[in-house]
Amino acid sequence: MQKVTSFEDLIAWQKARLLTAEVSKLIELPPLDRKWSYRDQLHRASVSVMSNIAEGFERGTRAEFHHMLSISKGSCAEVRSLLFVGSDAGYFSPETFHQLMDQATEVSRVIGGLRASVGRQRAAANAAR
Repeated sequence: MQKVTSFEDLIAWQKARLLTAEVSKLIELPPLDRKWSYRDQLHRASVSVMSNIAEGFERGTRAEFHHMLSISKGSCAEVRSLLFVGSDAGYFSPETFHQLMDQATEVSRVIGGLRASVGRQRAAANAAR
């Protein structure tokens, strides 16, 4: 297993980055290129997923990292919710919806696993004191 020395090493961040790249491509296509508030909210939420992972990692404590992973997971739920909005409004195809939903769900699971691991590390460090 490779040692994690930066947030870029985290699989959760890597997968969140890929999700953000897919969302960025999608919002440039019609009809989303003209649905300003929806596209901006979807993009902000996807960027928030990866940014909060990075910010939490760089803060340097397990408690803060755990907290920021919770925020990141919440932003991932926002992305999924917004995908339902876009699907219901007919902004993109069912295939696109399912592909992005699967990707967002995987990101959420990976963040959840990382958050659980950080929580265990935090508890072990507190118990060792």
